[in-house]
Amino acid sequence: MPDRKNWKPTAAMTTLKRRAALAKVVRDFFDGSGYVEVETPVLSDDIVVDAWLEPFVVPAKVDKAANEVDRFLQTSPEFAMKRLLAAGATAIWQMTRAFRRGERGPLHNPEFTIVEWYRVGDTHRDQMKVVEELTRLIFRRAGEWSSETENFDDRLASRIERPFEAISYDEAFARHAGVTVLSLSSTELRELSRDKAVNVPGSLSSDDRDGWLNLLLSELVEPHLGRDAPTFLYDYPASQAALAKVRQDDPPVAERFELYIDGIELCNGYHELTDAEELEGRIRDQSLIREHEGRVALPQESHLLDAMRAGLPECAGVALGFDRLVMLALGARSIDDVIAFPFDRA
Repeated sequence: MPDRKNWKPTAAMTTLKRRAALAKVVRDFFDGSGYVEVETPVLSDDIVVDAWLEPFVVPAKVDKAANEVDRFLQTSPEFAMKRLLAAGATAIWQMTRAFRRGERGPLHNPEFTIVEWYRVGDTHRDQMKVVEELTRLIFRRAGEWSSETENFDDRLASRIERPFEAISYDEAFARHAGVTVLSLSSTELRELSRDKAVNVPGSLSSDDRDGWLNLLLSELVEPHLGRDAPTFLYDYPASQAALAKVRQDDPPVAERFELYIDGIELCNGYHELTDAEELEGRIRDQSLIREHEGRVALPQESHLLDAMRAGLPECAGVALGFDRLVMLALGARSIDDVIAFPFDRA
């Protein structure tokens, strides 16, 4: 329920001023790197189809003559930005609001700020370098207030200056769990969970291979990532490609990465899928998973499909959680400390 009795922001005004200064760092960085700032719809009849992301739905008007359809508050500007690339854009970025139902906690707010960007001709490895440079600039700017910031972490700030580590998904499991997992079946993953005494939620289906992989990653690997230096985790399971290309290794892997600092995931980057037929199949597969889980079906046709059929150039992109990055850079313990009005006070 909304907190009607407390109208005040959860973040101090000093923090909000520093947040604005960090946003300017982001803007100056992309402006200076040749990216064009764009704006795309927050409310659209397109939506990123992901089995586990739940969008907010804005119902159509009752008036049938208005010829309106349900609209979605965007979980990411991904679809619209890729339409711009298909229309001829080459390097674009934006800082905007995104919305995901049911995500609330110290690292989550259903309405959040996302920084998303794409560049034609890049791979995901090229974009790792962009993420590293931007992250370091953010922490350096925050370091200018270190003497005035109660929880500023000097040791973390010094680690940001080190070269960022990059480790593959399977290598990370080998290092922190003693076993590689990309070739394991659901049964073998369940056995590994038992051997490692992982607490398994009762809702996890025995044949949900990706569910078991995600559980093991969160319990055995993620807490260790980004402790000595910021860490890129890359080459995810092909079944978790989302809208990234799949490279036909043995076993196949998704050309995507995530950045971790102190065990916290900050961004998600892809060497982007450009095959419209493959995208159509992935959307269909995600929709089937949603239906199997009793979730509302989402549209399987989209403007992005039409754009990709016309031709999406080779490119790479990144989506970064700005609230989390500000939280870490300023030494805050919760994103509520760096946003004015979280969901229960909105």
